[in-house]
Amino acid sequence: MRLVDHFESGLDAPICLTWELTYACNLSCVHCLSSSGRRDPRELTTDECKAVIDELQRMQVFYVNIGGGEPTVRPDFWELLDYATTHQVGVKFSTNGVRLTSERARMLAASDYVDVQISLDGATAEVNDAVRGPGSYATALTAMRNLADAGMRDFKLSVVVTRQNAGQLDAFKEIADAHGAQLRLTRLRPAGRGADVWDELHPTAAQQRELYAWLLAHGETVLTGDSFFHLNALGTTALPGLNLCGAGRVVCLIDPVGDVYACPFAIHDEFLAGNVREEGGFARVWRESELFASLRAPQSGGACASCSAYDACRGGCMAAKFFTGLPLDGPDPECVKGNAHQALASVGPGSAPRPTGDHSHRTTPRTARSGPVPVTIGRRPPEPAATPVEDRPCETSPLAGFAPDPLTAAAS
Repeated sequence: MRLVDHFESGLDAPICLTWELTYACNLSCVHCLSSSGRRDPRELTTDECKAVIDELQRMQVFYVNIGGGEPTVRPDFWELLDYATTHQVGVKFSTNGVRLTSERARMLAASDYVDVQISLDGATAEVNDAVRGPGSYATALTAMRNLADAGMRDFKLSVVVTRQNAGQLDAFKEIADAHGAQLRLTRLRPAGRGADVWDELHPTAAQQRELYAWLLAHGETVLTGDSFFHLNALGTTALPGLNLCGAGRVVCLIDPVGDVYACPFAIHDEFLAGNVREEGGFARVWRESELFASLRAPQSGGACASCSAYDACRGGCMAAKFFTGLPLDGPDPECVKGNAHQALASVGPGSAPRPTGDHSHRTTPRTARSGPVPVTIGRRPPEPAATPVEDRPCETSPLAGFAPDPLTAAAS
């Protein structure tokens, strides 16, 4: 039996999982998959997080992808990182670099069980800061220099490929190489705030073809996290990776309040499997949830089954289909064969499902807006006027209740 066949029916424990430790973030990226910004006061406590780590150790989970929000703004982040690595659970964490001082970089470089991903979505400040916020390019580059100077090698430069940066892939590779890092490209999904900018930011069909050719040319030197298996329908050569949607089979998401979702890009009640605070904890959710059982059952190819490229692309991304209003057994919204065009045209305005929860710094619910958020290179749109605190879906300041990071405070 092929390895992919074992994965398709699910594993006793996830190979890895994504864990969003907090929704708090100092930035407000327009495509944030979890609509992060403001901390949720219900988030898991330090002891509850350690209990989850204990479970992951017992389940022999190899490593966790920790994100947010910006995970390093939690005052117990470094404590939890140490706890995980001393309990044989490796950690890869994503950060915008705001807390990666030279002192922290030296600590990270000394560990064999920690990997770091620095997020950057433009090879120039003009392109990056239009999406991630003013000053974020400089912050990321400073963090990369700190890691490189500390002797950390093969940390990751993580890029979400968009219409604006798709022509900068060579420049991203140069930045990564110059810092001894490895480039990691991921796909833009219409999840979280990404749903608001999907039409404007997702790569064109021509850019998708160029991306496929570029990934083939760079082979194993660039990581993709299985983001682009829908592009395999473009040719006879498959991109490196699993070529399978791993949602609920080999991966899942734990959010800041302990909710477990089938996929990091599918934060919606439709894909909520349970909560780690419930009896039996995470292990019971993973092994017994009805949602995960249904995802692990044999799947129909649906409308894609008759396509000659189905075995190559497997129908594409579940989350991308769901949040664009397409059926889960239908074509990917970025189907390179063009099979989604007619289906997308039939989706009425405002009828696509909306992501669950909005923790953004802005206070106007996205459902009250009539159109997408504009992304203007070189200028960020102004935030809407504030509304009363009681009307906010997540009323706590991003840094509320957080003690300063002593190393960061000492360096400032």
